[in-house]
Amino acid sequence: MEAKEEIRAKLNIEDVIGEYVSLKRAGRNYKGLSPFSNEKTPSFMVSPDKHIWHDFSSNKGGDVFSFVMEVEGLDFRGALELLARKAGVDLSQFQTKGDQGLSKKKDRLYQVLNLAAKFYQQSLVTNRAVVQYVFKKRALSKRIVQQFQIGYSPNADDGLLKALLKRGYKEQDLRDAGLAVTRSGRATDMFRARMMVPLADAQGRVVGFTARLIEDQPNAPKYINTPQTILYDKGRQVFGLHLAKEAIRKADYAVIVEGNLDVVASHQAGVAQVVATAGTAMTDNHLRSLSRLTHDIRLAFDRDKAGIAATERAIGMASKLGLRLSIVSVPDGFKDPDELIQADPNQWLAVIASPQDAFEWLLDEYAGRYDLTTAEGKRQATTRGLEIIAELTDPVEQEHYMRLLGERTGTSLKAVSEKLARLYQPDERSRLKASKAPRTTGHDPNLYQDHLLALTLAYPQLRDVLLKLEPDCVEGGLRQSVFAIIHKLGARKLTDAMLNQLQSDDLRVKIKELQLIVEQKYASLDDSLYFVASELSKRVIIETKIKQKDALAQQMSTVVDQKELRAKNRQYKQLIQEIQALKS
Repeated sequence: MEAKEEIRAKLNIEDVIGEYVSLKRAGRNYKGLSPFSNEKTPSFMVSPDKHIWHDFSSNKGGDVFSFVMEVEGLDFRGALELLARKAGVDLSQFQTKGDQGLSKKKDRLYQVLNLAAKFYQQSLVTNRAVVQYVFKKRALSKRIVQQFQIGYSPNADDGLLKALLKRGYKEQDLRDAGLAVTRSGRATDMFRARMMVPLADAQGRVVGFTARLIEDQPNAPKYINTPQTILYDKGRQVFGLHLAKEAIRKADYAVIVEGNLDVVASHQAGVAQVVATAGTAMTDNHLRSLSRLTHDIRLAFDRDKAGIAATERAIGMASKLGLRLSIVSVPDGFKDPDELIQADPNQWLAVIASPQDAFEWLLDEYAGRYDLTTAEGKRQATTRGLEIIAELTDPVEQEHYMRLLGERTGTSLKAVSEKLARLYQPDERSRLKASKAPRTTGHDPNLYQDHLLALTLAYPQLRDVLLKLEPDCVEGGLRQSVFAIIHKLGARKLTDAMLNQLQSDDLRVKIKELQLIVEQKYASLDDSLYFVASELSKRVIIETKIKQKDALAQQMSTVVDQKELRAKNRQYKQLIQEIQALKS
């Protein structure tokens, strides 16, 4: 038995989901309010028989692993580890010998780092000067210090090293965890005389530390972080995520600040949907971690060169992930969010509640840096702006920002469009490929596909409506596999024996989820089923043609050859006519 199957066998899906959602019996199933939307009428269903769940308000669904991935913001490995601990399953028994060795090493480092955090916490409470600094000067509460496990590394060469050696750990363990280094030919503590703020993974396990000087010292950096280890990767570490994820889901947005102590101060003020990138440049991995919880990302960066450059990079990354990016501006007179929060926590809440679109914020910055009354200033501003616009994946969004750029620089849309075409010639247009992220149409664009597949899978008499569809009308490998299965079935019904013969566990889960959709939404229908299936088929075709039209518009925005442009324009108009005809 595989690890996934053993975990599934030992856990009741309704018990796991019941820790997050208040569930009530509804026949053979359970029903509750969606944890992913602010609905008032319960549409979140759990089927113990099928071991699956489906949220009709967001069209999300799957098994217990996909639920934990969604609600905890974890990847599959993280969800597997969390559920294994809950089920009491030892994952090492399912690993190869090499993987077992790495797993044991990681477990040992987690233990070392956890003990280090406790050592630093104990060191803090026994040092009067540090207590004054943390609780008086930094104005941190006892609750928040405990919540973030804030501590202090003593001003000694090997205080932590000696303490952990006594516990049976080896010098190499501390080196591997990033806690020990070589100085003057011998092993010493990595951190000395600093306030210690643990860095934790999405499950709350300590993977490293940010260390801040208590007193400024000449030639000493104010902050240092744990070096790269097998547990700590600065390009993936989102500081405070394990404490912020519930607030992020509830608020449906996340604020990213520059400093870890900005996060601590915000949480103390009761604004917990705030995280940081742990002292490094933001990467798409940081954004991808947050995208599992929300698609609304708000940056609170400094208005200096570094902050502007970080925002420019972030716009392209966010577009590729289908995220909405905006900027939170700390009012003049305040150095950072921490300083603003100390002065007025309510003002901090007010500024994060009214962010500015990221590109519009950049245009304001360009207006202050370049003289837009001169040709040179306009050239510089449009070049910078178009470098960002070229990274956007939605043609409508591209045109919107080109218009804004033209308005701010006093340049026509035609001139801005021509400059974009000249800057990015055909051999460089790979930068403009369409994103795989779904369009925002006010609903899940795959909802019609799922409901049509669910109906035609359950009722063979409805399958002729699928003859109007091409396989590429359904998106994703699992949906296309279901599409192929329905065609292969012909007039036969899908039996449990057939379902169990499928090699893909993910495909079996998807089919069970589709069966739940029929059970909850269409079981009471009879004569109207064919009409419903036909309408769903039409909606799927419309959605497909809209996507084709959008993709064509994006291609047209970079075409230079006039003959090719006219041909694509005819295709574009033809698609519009077909869409209008289907809608009428």
